[in-house]
Amino acid sequence: MTPEKLLEAIVRTADAKKAKDIMAMRVYEQTTLTDYFVVMTGGSTPHIRALSEEIELKLKKERDMTPHHIEGVTSNWILMDYSSVVVHIFLEEARELYAIERLWSDGQKVDIEPYLMKKEEE
Repeated sequence: MTPEKLLEAIVRTADAKKAKDIMAMRVYEQTTLTDYFVVMTGGSTPHIRALSEEIELKLKKERDMTPHHIEGVTSNWILMDYSSVVVHIFLEEARELYAIERLWSDGQKVDIEPYLMKKEEE
């Protein structure tokens, strides 16, 4: 699966599971670690865990993909490493504190609007 298709699958799954403030950025020119970051916010600790579990389940079931590792399952920030895409799932206060978007501001923001459900579909 291409990094772009993986990014799309992650964003669609997160959106369907009610993640807030989803954004993606292309960072392959800034780092060799990954091609894309996907950053999102969950409303509570159970919600960020549910987002992580749903992404992992969907990608395993539909694409036969598993993350290389997952960190922070018992904290306010879960990181899922799919090599070409790294997913950051935050509680709101942790997202503000760690400011991934600001740290990686030289990355290029990706338009994810086509992957999001339209308001009338919700």
